[in-house]
Amino acid sequence: MAFKISELVQRDIVNLIDGSKLGAVKDVQIDVATGQLLALVLSSEKKYFGLLNAGRDVVVPWENIRKIGVHTVLVEVETQSRVYL
Repeated sequence: MAFKISELVQRDIVNLIDGSKLGAVKDVQIDVATGQLLALVLSSEKKYFGLLNAGRDVVVPWENIRKIGVHTVLVEVETQSRVYL
């Protein structure tokens, strides 16, 4: 399946472990030597009064992505092992 990275922004990122939405795709990490996609960087959805970002970005390694669908990306990320930026 081929898709543009910009199309990921429109998809919900859902954690299979607890069913929570993790946030929107903000960026990606790419190995410049190989061109391989290493991780998705998700922006935190926790905000103060809907204005300021209260949380930190979440990094989802590529190996934790289970399925990329038309509207949703399913990932497995343990709450305790989440990597934040």
